Amino acid sequence: MPNRKRVHYAWVVAAVAFITLMGAAGFRSTPSILIDPLQEEFGWSRATIGLAVSINVLLFGLIGPFAAALQLRFGLRRVTMTSLSVIACGAIATTQMTTPWHLYVLWGLVVGLGSGCMATVFASTVASRWFVQHRGLVTGALTAASASGQLIFLPVLTRVADANGWRVVGVVIGCCALAVVPLVWVFLRNSPADIGLLPLGASDEYVEPRPTANPVRTATSALRIATSDRIFWLLWGSFFVCGLSTNGLIGTHFLSAAHDHHIAAATAAGYLALIGGFDVLGTIASGWATDRVDPARLLVAYYVFRGVSLLFLDPAMAASGAGLVGFMVFYGLDWVATVPPTVALCVRRFGPARGPVVYGWVFAGHQLGAAVAAWGAGLLRDSTGSYEISFVIAGIGCIVAAVGSYGMRQQSASPTAAAMTL
Repeated sequence: MPNRKRVHYAWVVAAVAFITLMGAAGFRSTPSILIDPLQEEFGWSRATIGLAVSINVLLFGLIGPFAAALQLRFGLRRVTMTSLSVIACGAIATTQMTTPWHLYVLWGLVVGLGSGCMATVFASTVASRWFVQHRGLVTGALTAASASGQLIFLPVLTRVADANGWRVVGVVIGCCALAVVPLVWVFLRNSPADIGLLPLGASDEYVEPRPTANPVRTATSALRIATSDRIFWLLWGSFFVCGLSTNGLIGTHFLSAAHDHHIAAATAAGYLALIGGFDVLGTIASGWATDRVDPARLLVAYYVFRGVSLLFLDPAMAASGAGLVGFMVFYGLDWVATVPPTVALCVRRFGPARGPVVYGWVFAGHQLGAAVAAWGAGLLRDSTGSYEISFVIAGIGCIVAAVGSYGMRQQSASPTAAAMTL
């Protein structure tokens, strides 16, 4: 009988990365769960708590390009294990906080830095380093693991907080992050060359990116040259709006907005879990489509539909019926569907070696938008008593992002990409 074709080890790495991102996803769920308990126990305003979340999501994004360079220099496995350990320590330490500056340092600074290395930059690095064929599909699957894991954790952690207090949530998150470390140590490999392979679908002429001696220089060099390219700014601006309209607004403030409309916390968490479930389908489908359709055209569709839906969110929450369920299903399909086409545009424009680093800077724009929404929506809620204005601003921003994405159609490799040195 003929020998069966062996499964490429790239799929093992993808599976480990998927489980790792799912296991570490709990820390992204926590801010929305903690807003009301912290306000009740310590009297902190939504703006105060939102500022800590803003620090977290801002660092979550800004560390991305340096994380991509560190992964190139020190390897995926070492950086990932360190990041998971930092997240665990920061999350567990939050159980002892008593003043706002504790929240800023622990949840904002420590967890923000650790989680930055577990952002979608990790997914893009795995996909671009291990896959030539099916790269978009793998990017979509890994992105879905992170985003959906965050939302699927919500109902579980909400019930934990209701039954045992908010401090137990930090312990659960820390234990989940630590539980993944042995899996990473045993199965994750830094690159196909480590085990004598080529990336899946690569030709015999494939040349592996060389390790960089200076991660900071690699990240800043990529930024310097990318900022001279109009396409980079269109990507950065659209992803700013993406972060503003997802993690920063819905991910952080939906539970509080639901509370304003007299929706029980467990019910509201279930709605967000519904987003998480449909996000898996939407993001994997987006990755599949990215391998076949101009990614810029996909972004136009995603941002238009997201913007229109946000304009109707507040009335849907007031009605709290089929309309709100419909929003959650639709928003789930579109939650991070923007990531695979954005990664593809970065790699297409700046090359497979430096595309993930450039994407790290684009992702920094995503997290800056999330930080603005996390703080700004809380401030608007404190001053107006409603989140409606925040939803409308985000909806209009998505329409603007769709217009910008239209200008990236059929873009080829950047003429300056070849000049970008490690």
